[in-house]
Amino acid sequence: MTADFSLRVEGTFGAARAQTVTTPRGSFTTPAFMPVGTRGAVKTLDAEDLDLLEPQVVLGNTYHLMLRPGADVVEALGDLHGFSGWRGHMLTDSGGFQVFSLKPKVDDDGVTFQSTYDGSYHRLTPASCVQIQEQLGADIAMVLDVCAPLPSSRETLELALARTTSWAQRCRDAHTRSTQAQFGIVQGGVDIDLRKRSASEIVGIGFDGYAIGGLSVGETRAEMMPALDAAVSELPTDKLRYLMGVGDPLSLIDGVASGVDIFDCVLPTRLGRHGTVLSSAGRYQVKTKANELDNRPLDDNCSCPVCARYSRGYVRHLLAVGETTGQRLVSRHNVAFTIALVGQLRDALIADTFEQVADQLRRPWVDAPAR
Repeated sequence: MTADFSLRVEGTFGAARAQTVTTPRGSFTTPAFMPVGTRGAVKTLDAEDLDLLEPQVVLGNTYHLMLRPGADVVEALGDLHGFSGWRGHMLTDSGGFQVFSLKPKVDDDGVTFQSTYDGSYHRLTPASCVQIQEQLGADIAMVLDVCAPLPSSRETLELALARTTSWAQRCRDAHTRSTQAQFGIVQGGVDIDLRKRSASEIVGIGFDGYAIGGLSVGETRAEMMPALDAAVSELPTDKLRYLMGVGDPLSLIDGVASGVDIFDCVLPTRLGRHGTVLSSAGRYQVKTKANELDNRPLDDNCSCPVCARYSRGYVRHLLAVGETTGQRLVSRHNVAFTIALVGQLRDALIADTFEQVADQLRRPWVDAPAR
């Protein structure tokens, strides 16, 4: 079933584009970074924080939500929007990436895995994956795919691709919620030909949007970008493109330049909980002694609520004494910084200054680690 998702292009540069997406819920703009609400909340943040940070879309994790509290509970409490208190757009992943990280038993019909919570066994099939996500009620749902580990043999990648295509068709056949868009997922490792083949096969099924999965799983940037470009080259221009699990600043900039519209990653909050700050000058560790008497904000060029109110010295103190407010403040800033970064790219696309702005934004991150 096709959802009512329409795109209006507002600016382009090469493959990059700024768009407004109209949905049954309203509208959101791209390029967009989606904070990850793993268990129904972005770690250390709440819905009021999200109201202030204004992400275009927030991601929910199907694997964790299906196990705790369960899709039935989320549905009974008003789907993921009512359950979490966040009324903006939401996307749920299929749970496939988390499941495959557990070394499950895979066959042509689905996957059997053990819960990380209590060791109980569970079965996920294309049809059940769709049903669970329809109960969760996000605006965008992902198909179940096979994410092959890195490195993998050609034979392993071929089998993963074949199952990904087969499962995508079965997910499409099972989809019934007209207000929920469904995205297909492209696999193929870092093999250019397999990426192109997978994209062509998934597009042939016909989805409301398309995601590129199985990247940023340990490969180098030199391996990732050609694989990404190969996949994007086969995707239609009138559908959203989503690069899954990627959120370091340099990859966001390069991904937008390659034609990607939306991204998600736990990186901003994961770094934040350990005191690593994302800033316009690059990343740094606020817990160091050098910041003890520093009265500057976390980022001199940031207007987020954290930078408007708190000093580096204060945040360092909170982290040094184990006060969880420190983790919350850095996480909140990092999410704000990342959302603002893609917002700058969007503004540049509309103003026809993308090349200059992207080059400027890249400079602090060229030699920085991606994770």
